[in-house]
Amino acid sequence: MWCGMTKEAEQLLNEERELLDLHGEKVAEYVTRFLMMTVDKRLPTDKIAQFRRDFGLPRDFRKNWAHKYPDLFRVVKPKDDVVEYLELVSWNPAWAVTELEKKVNGLIESDPAPPGVLTLPFPVKFPANYKKLFRFGGKIEHFQKRSYLSPYADARGLTAGSKEFDKRAIAVMHELLSFTLEKRLVTDYLTHFRKELVMPQKLMRIFLKHFGIFYVSERGKRLSVYLTEAYDGPELIEKCPLVLWKEKVQRLIGYRGRKRDIETYNEFSDMEGGDNLLKVDDKGEHAFLDGRGDEIMSNLEGITVPDDSEMEFEDVLTAYKDTEKS
Repeated sequence: MWCGMTKEAEQLLNEERELLDLHGEKVAEYVTRFLMMTVDKRLPTDKIAQFRRDFGLPRDFRKNWAHKYPDLFRVVKPKDDVVEYLELVSWNPAWAVTELEKKVNGLIESDPAPPGVLTLPFPVKFPANYKKLFRFGGKIEHFQKRSYLSPYADARGLTAGSKEFDKRAIAVMHELLSFTLEKRLVTDYLTHFRKELVMPQKLMRIFLKHFGIFYVSERGKRLSVYLTEAYDGPELIEKCPLVLWKEKVQRLIGYRGRKRDIETYNEFSDMEGGDNLLKVDDKGEHAFLDGRGDEIMSNLEGITVPDDSEMEFEDVLTAYKDTEKS
């Protein structure tokens, strides 16, 4: 008995190695910028490894790749500590500029100003069949005009729960998602970085309140958050070579999309208490719940509401109730 790869599969594996090698410099930049956004300028290697496929890191990330760029970062293991860290070696001012700043302002000077307060609005995108479920005149505009701290600036002075704190969290998530190959991440992974990135406890609420900027989807048993501006409907607008390679693999194995009616669950590890604000109905679709557990709106993926951080989450739920009555 003998089992091996087909010729086509072998070619794809070789192509992946070449693409990972070509992508190495860029992913090294993204990992460095990830470290630059953290409070202590270091992250456990185990946590970074969770993003291996999302960032395009090679399989030998811990063993070899993490040691290939000693001028950017280094692997350290403090005395009497079982955790291994990837630590920033040098701060690059040119990399302390957000992807949003680059899109709006164009090319960045080689010696930009230190990261500080930003006033750039976040791109928002709603589906073609968007229904305006309620009207809060001017509040979206007011939110977009409010200044916020750059993800690369020191955020230890911000007050948890404040509007400035929450808007900076949006900026951090926008930047982190911009680093990924498919502009999406599993939300379980993001909750592990609250402390390092100075993020709020109720991280899922931010995604749900601002799903003109983010889109939360549940498939199988995982919740994922997408950057809406990066997608045209379900299709990624700009596909890097590694994404195109993944699509080749899917075609080779006869992948026809995700199956329907997969068993799901509604576990929100960052929600307080047991009254989750989302549940999954019998069809595997999202539904809002109020404090009593009553269903308010089904099929979250088919309807969106304006991005509005000025509203409390309870106001959003009340708006859905009023819409159903009308």
